[in-house]
Amino acid sequence: MPATFREPRWTPGPSGDGLEYATVEVPRDYADPEGERLTIAISRLRATDPARRRGILLAVNGGPGGDWGLGRALPQKFAGTPVHEVYDLIGFDPRGTGYSTPLHAEVTIPKASFDSRPPDSAFEALAEDMRLRELACERAGGSLRPHISTRNTARDMDVIRAALGEDRLSFVGYAYGAYVGAVYGSLFPDRLDRSVLDSSVNPDWTWREQFLWQGDAVQRNVDAWADWTARRDGHFGLGRTPAAVLAAVEDVVAGLDAQAPDHQLRTLFDGAVGNRAANRAQWESLGRLVGLLRSANVAGDLDQVTTLLSGQGTWRPGDSEGSLRCGVLEAITLEHAWPVDLDVYYQDMRDFRKRFPYGYGVLRAQPWVGAFRTFTAPEEPVVITREGYPVGIIVQADGDPMDHYAGGVAMAERLGHRLLTVEDSGEHEVYVLGDNAGVDEVVHRYLADGELPPPGLSVPGSAPRPGIAPDPAG
Repeated sequence: MPATFREPRWTPGPSGDGLEYATVEVPRDYADPEGERLTIAISRLRATDPARRRGILLAVNGGPGGDWGLGRALPQKFAGTPVHEVYDLIGFDPRGTGYSTPLHAEVTIPKASFDSRPPDSAFEALAEDMRLRELACERAGGSLRPHISTRNTARDMDVIRAALGEDRLSFVGYAYGAYVGAVYGSLFPDRLDRSVLDSSVNPDWTWREQFLWQGDAVQRNVDAWADWTARRDGHFGLGRTPAAVLAAVEDVVAGLDAQAPDHQLRTLFDGAVGNRAANRAQWESLGRLVGLLRSANVAGDLDQVTTLLSGQGTWRPGDSEGSLRCGVLEAITLEHAWPVDLDVYYQDMRDFRKRFPYGYGVLRAQPWVGAFRTFTAPEEPVVITREGYPVGIIVQADGDPMDHYAGGVAMAERLGHRLLTVEDSGEHEVYVLGDNAGVDEVVHRYLADGELPPPGLSVPGSAPRPGIAPDPAG
């Protein structure tokens, strides 16, 4: 570690729970290590059994963007677990987020309406919103943006390790954080001990491909729900085949469009179908919702329709309040090149509008700021490899709607890690954060005691399917 880096000076947090805070300085540009510095905010929760202490366990949450700067709070999620006994738990806000040196973007208010199935006539407005969004990122982020990258976040992790006087670190990463961990292992294999990648991206996909595959991931859950519901037609009355159930869903869509041509209610319903299908515990309520909406449409009861959908939220990045927001998501996703021909996006949107309308699948295909990017990443993305560090674990739910199951499979194959499948589950970010005792038990044993799970192990999801018997065979 260069002499210009100072050891962290810890101060206790205000809550009295043992969490300590500090900062470390890192190069803004690692090509200029003696140049301008950035501040990285870190936290620590000391191991409760110093006699068994193995080292430090660093955790990184999702995003990209650190889930709104919650990185320093991650050690509290592990407090009291077997992992806490043997590791100093370390959290940090990745560069650009939270209490670290921030990367800002100006807030822009989209002019295109939020529509789960936008018509072709709305495509240009959606693209223009993204063009203006990228310019707003450029104005506020300036020359810092090119230095907000996964490669640099991994380098920052190694500075944290060195500043804490540790030869190696162990790691837990969630979603985008899983990718950060894979990059760290590729860059610093001799400094990585045990590692868990939870809800992993595919190491071979670009950021655009990661977005596009979310449409398929959501639809897989919808198809599974439709199959389950069809086997219980006596209970729901939506049809005896998955195709008939989905036809009933589309009947509701048509009725909502007829009653409320501004598409707001239909957009809420499309979101409800995709989001609730991911959670097996909500499968019965989703079936009831479809039936009740169908009846309300037939009766022309707009008030009942509105009431039924009143609790359903929409998905959209939270950037409509204040004048500045975190700009890390856009910067990180510009690590890869994006198509600049808008017709590529428009064609994908037409396709997704037909195949993946639920859970806002079309939004995954629409133009992103990458179509208008104002800088070229100074370094290529890291090629993911595992050469010189131990076998770890990939935790992946087979119905994860954000990070496609195929991505976790591909990452496990690339790294030679053990794949722990969360079966029949739409969970995302599972270990410790997801209240899944089966996953926690397996991963605790690995991190605390070094016991890897057997190859091909599966554990059930934490939200079982409703206990409604299928129709009698006949």
